[in-house]
Amino acid sequence: MNYQIKASSISNRDANIYIKESNINFGTTSKTSETLANPAELFLGSIAACILKNVERFSEMMNFNYSKAMVDVRATRLNSPPRVSNIIYNLSIYSNDKKLNMDLLKKNIEKFGTIYNTVKLSCTISGTIKIIENV
Repeated sequence: MNYQIKASSISNRDANIYIKESNINFGTTSKTSETLANPAELFLGSIAACILKNVERFSEMMNFNYSKAMVDVRATRLNSPPRVSNIIYNLSIYSNDKKLNMDLLKKNIEKFGTIYNTVKLSCTISGTIKIIENV
């Protein structure tokens, strides 16, 4: 399997990533540092996307239902050399399904996530899963 994206920027302005039919704006200037995602935040977004894609994938394979999933991803940055050293995710799954095996889901996310496995080769990544019952 191969992946491809395109990106462009204009001097003194911001940039775009083009992925299939999606256009993602991101900041490259100080003018938009508070309003547009920066590269580190896009990186964390890819980890979140990997986790959420695998929740959907494994809900089918493990035969459980959920109404919504949300993930909070946080990272610690080191300055010299600049790099991410530690990532923590907290995944919340809204479900009343008794078949949802939280431990097996976590194991599968961490074993079969493409982005997850790529990241864990370069920094520490850990997380938790919480089931929230729908009311």
